Amino acid sequence: MKRQKTLLSLVSAIVLISSYLYSGLAASAETHYKPFILAQTLNSTDLNSAVSDVKAKLQKAGFEVAGEYSPYSTTHIVVVTNDRLRQHATQSENGGYGAIQRISLTQVGNTIQIAFTNPTYMAHAYRMKTDLADISQQLKDALGYEKDYGSDEGLTKDDLRDYQYKIMMPDFTDKVELAEYGSQAEALKAVNKALQKNDGNVSKVYQVDLPGKEQSVIGVHMQENQFTDCSSDKFIMSKIDFKKIKSSAHLPYEMLVKNGNVYALFAEFRIAISFPDLSMMGDNSFFSIMCAPGSIQKALTFAAGGTPED
Repeated sequence: MKRQKTLLSLVSAIVLISSYLYSGLAASAETHYKPFILAQTLNSTDLNSAVSDVKAKLQKAGFEVAGEYSPYSTTHIVVVTNDRLRQHATQSENGGYGAIQRISLTQVGNTIQIAFTNPTYMAHAYRMKTDLADISQQLKDALGYEKDYGSDEGLTKDDLRDYQYKIMMPDFTDKVELAEYGSQAEALKAVNKALQKNDGNVSKVYQVDLPGKEQSVIGVHMQENQFTDCSSDKFIMSKIDFKKIKSSAHLPYEMLVKNGNVYALFAEFRIAISFPDLSMMGDNSFFSIMCAPGSIQKALTFAAGGTPED
């Protein structure tokens, strides 16, 4: 009987160890996603020609250019959408954030890096109903593919769908309420008026409206203002976009106009989801832009036609 119990214990231990090993292997085999895709690196310094070529390729592939801008001299951002992206976006509660994809062209020395947001990474981060794999392939076919980048290890689907930079920090479901209006039409009118006036030194880059839903996403260029440069695209990227391959497609920031209310993602989420490996302290860290979250909220509140709280 004693021998039988010992044998059973041994078998149980083997089963337990095997289950741990299997779980570990399964975890390691799970797909890890990175925030950006490097399409190609050109041996060129002619940024204007590269932008024209990229836009032509995108339009030929069935994308519409929703907007474009140069946040600073070495970089140009092209924002695209299409019917499929908009339709995917309508399936999710706050899918407007995923109604666009951002393509960046960045001059680095004598080369131009062409990159874009990883649609599947962003789809999971924005908790969309689909993984946007079709959009990912469409962009790769149009622009090329060298590698995924923006995080050493990457994040799994579950990591992204519950993403927080640190415990107790905002996730995707948390939102900054910038302004409130009586209707969607009133909200869009007020936001566009404020952006046209460049309130808070924030100007409009693009607007994409979701079909059949009271939801629009509006991308904005944030510049230095009379209060601070802490919210500006140039300041933030000069501090945290320091690696050899640039993460310029983090820009531009956006507001979501939904059912007459104007929202934005907390900077602690919006920045971190593009830079998940960024350290908390030290040079080129979140500490180096600690003034940014409050400044961004203030600038976007002006841009939404609201009044920031002191």
